[in-house]
Amino acid sequence: MVSPDASGLDRPLPGGIGLSHISAYDWQAADGVCGGSPHLHLVCTEAYVVTGGRGAVQTLSPDGYRDTPLEAGSLAWFEPGTVHRMVQGEDLRITVLMQNSGLPEAGDAVFTFPPEYLADPEKYAAAAALPAPAGPEAEAAALRRRDLAVEGYLPLREALAAGDAEPLRAFQRAAAELVRPRLAAWRDLWRTGALATAERTGAQLDALERGEADGYLAASTAHTATPTRHGGLGMCGRREEYGIEGATLPR
Repeated sequence: MVSPDASGLDRPLPGGIGLSHISAYDWQAADGVCGGSPHLHLVCTEAYVVTGGRGAVQTLSPDGYRDTPLEAGSLAWFEPGTVHRMVQGEDLRITVLMQNSGLPEAGDAVFTFPPEYLADPEKYAAAAALPAPAGPEAEAAALRRRDLAVEGYLPLREALAAGDAEPLRAFQRAAAELVRPRLAAWRDLWRTGALATAERTGAQLDALERGEADGYLAASTAHTATPTRHGGLGMCGRREEYGIEGATLPR
């Protein structure tokens, strides 16, 4: 049992979530659509809160292909295993809420690269990496990996639209196999992040029940933050990130 004021992060965001702001890419892909790099998450649910503009999100899951319009006020979220692709319409802006902060940055997100990349961890890593956080060279690399992800995505979408979910399931299996060597590190991140945050709530409930809430209530305070990095090259688009450990920075 953790103490009521203990967690893996000093002061985590509510629920141990990750948070960033995204402006969807306006790069046109091979199918004429402007937007981000299709990908899935293995253990994290991701949510889009649309704050401005309009666009769409394309999703692939075993129950079918969907093209969901997005506009200010829309809320959409994707369970682990759902391939999602942000599509630019006009000045689409989104706040992203990410379950299990730290895990997406640790490799939980897998691009829909063609099968030969998923079968070769070194080849996948080279295609997914950016040479720098920002700048022309990094932007060119982000565009290349987006196009490669779309190349692998389009056959999955075509098959699913025709009623054949097996190519998508094969991609899910390949993605799961690709990340298996990282699972021990992921468990550590989960235990010291999202799990510790939830356990702290349990410890607070125990303290309340015992009539001993003074300890953690006396340590309460407020926090503020503003984005510390602008124009980051994320999977879906350009990211505004917070310099808070576990929010959008790796823990």
